[in-house]
Amino acid sequence: MSEDGSQTLVEHLADLRKCLIRSLLAIVAGFCACWIFSEQIFDFIRQPIAPFLKDGGLVFTAPMDKFLAHIKVCLLASVIVSCPFWMYQIWLFIAPGLYEKEKKYGVAFIFSGTFLFLTGVSFVYFIVYPMAFDFLMNFAGGTDTAMITISEYLSFFTTTTLVFGAAFEMPLILTLLGMMGVIDHHFLIKIRRYAIVVLAALSALVTPPDVISMFAMLVPLTLLYEVSILLVKTFSREESKDLVS
Repeated sequence: MSEDGSQTLVEHLADLRKCLIRSLLAIVAGFCACWIFSEQIFDFIRQPIAPFLKDGGLVFTAPMDKFLAHIKVCLLASVIVSCPFWMYQIWLFIAPGLYEKEKKYGVAFIFSGTFLFLTGVSFVYFIVYPMAFDFLMNFAGGTDTAMITISEYLSFFTTTTLVFGAAFEMPLILTLLGMMGVIDHHFLIKIRRYAIVVLAALSALVTPPDVISMFAMLVPLTLLYEVSILLVKTFSREESKDLVS
């Protein structure tokens, strides 16, 4: 700890290490709990594409594929289930960089972060996947038969689900940067056009290769960006100083 009470770089890194270890332990604990329900979790993850597969099942080409698949789905489920805990660890790491009056938002940070992450995960599962698979699996007629391997599907599902969950955290991240004085709402308004281009590129990169899925991600992200401007304006340090004065 330095003389002015602020943490040194080494202390910050030590705190980061502690938070990462605690988060990993929570994910491991969640994994063990999810393993009991691995079959049900696997059925739930398979459900979006099941109507487009022969007999509703995926294909595996190696003896270990199905076992590894259950490990992957339990790990994904554990990350989702343990979201409130690792959001708490993130808050513990960033809280030292905030003013005392800003640290009172800890509960709101954990709640909103968990809500946004789960909203992103639910959005891609219940809205994006059905539209995307309906388009892709029925493209150019139904003569051909789909044989999707477990490893390919889980790789796509896991990556896309986590990216959507992380992308929906944008308002929280930008609000925190505003609270830290890194950005303000004027800056966000100034770069709005460039931000939309970046969001469009991100949407095209992480969604299935069809226009419907791209816009299904771009539209909510654009709305979340606009919400972020309002939140940053409300909670930024500049705004807080104006209210005090």
